[in-house]
Amino acid sequence: MFSLFYGLWKYIFSKTEFHVLILGIDKSGKTALLEKLKTLYSNLEGLPPDRIVPTVGFNIGRVEVLNTTCVLGPGRPGMIQYPKQAQYVTKLSSFLYLPQPGLRSIWEKYYEEAHALVFIIDAACPSRFEDSKSALEKVLIHEDLQGAPLLILANKQDLSEAVTAEELARYLNLKKLDERVYMFEAVSAFNGTGIKEGVEWLVEVMERSKRTEMLRNRAGVDGPTYSFISG
Repeated sequence: MFSLFYGLWKYIFSKTEFHVLILGIDKSGKTALLEKLKTLYSNLEGLPPDRIVPTVGFNIGRVEVLNTTCVLGPGRPGMIQYPKQAQYVTKLSSFLYLPQPGLRSIWEKYYEEAHALVFIIDAACPSRFEDSKSALEKVLIHEDLQGAPLLILANKQDLSEAVTAEELARYLNLKKLDERVYMFEAVSAFNGTGIKEGVEWLVEVMERSKRTEMLRNRAGVDGPTYSFISG
């Protein structure tokens, strides 16, 4: 009986973890995004934009997102079902990899374990849209990322020259997006605009994603165990 109640308590209140890769070409704002995530979702104050320097190698960060909309049930045959809401914490473990041309091959080493992707684009620099589009297309066709939910961020919306998320979506015209769950979001890693909306959408999507189920089954995990990896 103790083990039954302990298992139920652990199922409801344990922290889940997602692995999410944050990708994008150089100077798109990945480090700034990671620092803003620290400010928004942890007790740590992220670096202010004027102190951020180009990343050499990769950055690692970890933040927690409080989610109160998880419905427990129905469960698998043989499991006790508790159709009530439970408050739990989702842990995001973030790894940021430098995406300069000579280092983009590093990305692929982390594809297999990723539950989802965040691809960030400098919306204020149209001259580099084609480079971002090319990099994203290569990511989308990789076999190790099949079914991974995708959040595309049109960053630097604090700048007057930035295009909207809708304009960026029309420019990219990515046919491969029809094959996966995705969202375009206009954000500013400088002032935080739109970041919570995008991240919390991604958490909700990952919780019911077939890819999450596949990764959990492959790891032999009984119940929700996820981590966020951003790269």
